[in-house]
Amino acid sequence: MEFYEETVEDKSIYKGNVTEYTVQKVKLPNGKIAQREIVKHAGAAAVIPFTDDGRLVLVKQYRKAIENESVELPAGLKDADDESGLSTAKRELEEETGFRAKEWSFVTSFYSTPGFTDEFLEIYEASNLLLVDEPLPQDEDENVEVIIATYDEAWSLYEQGLLRDSKTVFALFYWKMKRQMTNE
Repeated sequence: MEFYEETVEDKSIYKGNVTEYTVQKVKLPNGKIAQREIVKHAGAAAVIPFTDDGRLVLVKQYRKAIENESVELPAGLKDADDESGLSTAKRELEEETGFRAKEWSFVTSFYSTPGFTDEFLEIYEASNLLLVDEPLPQDEDENVEVIIATYDEAWSLYEQGLLRDSKTVFALFYWKMKRQMTNE
């Protein structure tokens, strides 16, 4: 079976600051024409920041798309000036939490929801954190609260439905796996 769709027509219907919305007509392997609605995205990076005493630094903010508060990893969009996902992660950690990290390691990367968007997310672990006296300023449209959670507290936030976005749920299971590997 052939897994390819030839783009016959690509129409941009809206271009915003973060995303571009397109409607594409595609030719399927069987020759039929179908329509795809696609959200184009520049990409993003997220940080799993651990304190020296083994807690996780999270941010709480209101997310209009779900009309609710959300507890998440520090994360953000790649800017035109970012050389890599790591530079995005470093900037976002400082902007959103006031922390910098001395140690960084790449964890994974993935497409967030490839059924309708090309958003590609890179995740890094940060440790050996230090609080910055004069951190980078938050974005003008950001309003976040820093939460530093133990393992049990983070899972409780998940169970309460406050921690539900994909990157942060991934981080919880990553943390669980790390703990299991060190306890074996």
